Amino acid sequence: MRQSNMIVVYRSSTGFTKKYAELIAEEMKCALADYKTVTADKLSKFDVVIFGSRVHAGMIDGYQKAKKLFEKSNVGKVILFVTGAAPNAATDVIEKLWNQNLTADEMAKMPHFYMQSGLCYENMSLGDRLMMKAAAVMIKKKKNKTAEEMGFE
Repeated sequence: MRQSNMIVVYRSSTGFTKKYAELIAEEMKCALADYKTVTADKLSKFDVVIFGSRVHAGMIDGYQKAKKLFEKSNVGKVILFVTGAAPNAATDVIEKLWNQNLTADEMAKMPHFYMQSGLCYENMSLGDRLMMKAAAVMIKKKKNKTAEEMGFE
């Protein structure tokens, strides 16, 4: 039974974001939809959209397109959650992520949350696997590694 006029919309590549989205929708007793299936008309039926996506190369994957869709739909409120492999304790990395992806107005008005997930090589696209392999090689050669870089090896 749906309790609220909210929907959780997710964009997931390897399954982590989808799992978080399912948990949120279950807890909030609200609708759930894959980003690929939503339209502005569908979203217009909801007062609140909780949008979840992954961090990909320092960017919130699909956020700019999703933002345009939300604006078209006249949704009252958007809440953002982002999943990534960086530990929750890496506050400087997470703060940089927000600053690179959100405007000052969005940071002030839109609730936004970072949720630590992981890396699932089996579910990654070939391009993403190659990018991760190249990053691992570069980090391995680096002499003074940060804690995050040491965890990457």
